[in-house]
Amino acid sequence: MFRGFADVKILLDEQQLNKGVEQLARSINQFYGLRPVTIIGVMTGSVILLADLIRKLDMPLRVGVLQTASYRGTQRGPLTINSEMILDVANREVLLIDDIFDTGNTLNAVIDMIHHLGPKSIQSAVLLQKTGKQQVELRPDFVAFDIPDEFVVGYGLDYNDEYRNLPHLACLEADDLPGADREN
Repeated sequence: MFRGFADVKILLDEQQLNKGVEQLARSINQFYGLRPVTIIGVMTGSVILLADLIRKLDMPLRVGVLQTASYRGTQRGPLTINSEMILDVANREVLLIDDIFDTGNTLNAVIDMIHHLGPKSIQSAVLLQKTGKQQVELRPDFVAFDIPDEFVVGYGLDYNDEYRNLPHLACLEADDLPGADREN
């Protein structure tokens, strides 16, 4: 059963998220200047970040998406990548946009896949980087926020496809998760 938005602990409010995305855009604008960039959003979690971020970028850009999935609720499963809609990236500068970098396995796999398509360069930008969760040597090139190891939702991130529409970033506690035992 869906629990109301007021029941979750806010980690980053709307204003903090907006400032973080603005800083992320400044860093990306400074790095690329006016060079053309192919932006690839890693869906579905990055949908809000992608929309907000590209409106703040100054360079000529193309936008495409690919979809990944590794979570089913709070359980991590095998990573799947659906790249059927990916743009031609050969000899282009590519910027991957993702919602969260925790273990790093998703971004690592996506970069490896894109690398085989022959881009000129690949950079990555993430909204969130979880402290201490990384299982790969790779680190994102651009990070808006470092966060603690919490299960977060909102601003595009979900739990079982719920909470994506929260305008802030919230932490779900065990009793916030549907199906958890709760005292009445």
